[in-house]
Amino acid sequence: MKPIRYERKIYTPGPTPIERLSRLSKELGGPTISIKRDDLLGLTAGGNKTRKLEYLVADAIRQGADTLITCGAVQSNHCRLTLAAAVREGLRCQLVLSAPETGDYNPQASGNHLLFHLLGAEKIEVVSADKDLLAEMDVLAESLRKAGRKPYLIPVGGSNEVGSLGYMACAEEIEQQAWESCTPYDYVVTATGSGGTQAGLIAGFAARQSGTKVIGVNVSRDRAAQEAKVLELLQRTAAWVGLEGQIQPEWVQCEDRFVGPGYAIPTEEMVEAVQLVARTEGILLDPVYTGKAMAGLIGLVREGRFGRDDHVLFLHTGGSPALYTVPELFLPKV
Repeated sequence: MKPIRYERKIYTPGPTPIERLSRLSKELGGPTISIKRDDLLGLTAGGNKTRKLEYLVADAIRQGADTLITCGAVQSNHCRLTLAAAVREGLRCQLVLSAPETGDYNPQASGNHLLFHLLGAEKIEVVSADKDLLAEMDVLAESLRKAGRKPYLIPVGGSNEVGSLGYMACAEEIEQQAWESCTPYDYVVTATGSGGTQAGLIAGFAARQSGTKVIGVNVSRDRAAQEAKVLELLQRTAAWVGLEGQIQPEWVQCEDRFVGPGYAIPTEEMVEAVQLVARTEGILLDPVYTGKAMAGLIGLVREGRFGRDDHVLFLHTGGSPALYTVPELFLPKV
């Protein structure tokens, strides 16, 4: 037994629901599409990082940490949820944020940046986009250690071996829900960025000897770079839980055709996807992750990637606060 898989906090009282997207499926005329509502996970406004933080925060507490330090973009869902977990556990939290590659940094921004202040981040350090975020976190950590405090560093997206355990658990949850509903899922489609969600899902399905394939839709990087990133984390996670030798590199599939000009830069396909899901199913996606991931799923359906009898599960990784930072994308033109 690997006890690390059982050492976690619990921020969500039960499994997140899976809903059939009947109207979207009919609109696209393709496979049967369902959605796993990880936007309904616990902590402030939910999202996939909650699953990773259940393990990461438990590890931090086990090590006696009093402060969480993490990093991300200025509208980072991961930073919001890490801060919320710190509040829940009575820990302090410091954030290193990367300024946008395009446009100016707005310290009065809404969305997640507003929530960082509302939730009471102890310190917010904003650095230029070309800075090494891990190195900047190390600087903060060293300062805390000199003050007699015990920081715990969490990488971008919570994506390391410990964080990936959250999506191994999710894969097991999906398998249980598939069994209960008599609906095996041929594919899971998810946004892929820091890689922990995709790596954890693949490892979890492998542990269950499931035939479900995982397709990651890139939100940054080209296909080769993203697949290498996910595979490296997948192999480390597999070794961590005792699945050495059971992972095949071809299980890592990433689609890079829906990134557009770059990370967090809107595309027409993303806007269409967000509007289509809102108007057919009443579900909000976000412009950075799930909007581009759904654009990828829609594009793959239109290309005939899936059979009409396939069951495709879209993983909703959260992030809807970011919608309110770009209202001009979705309001009628005047």
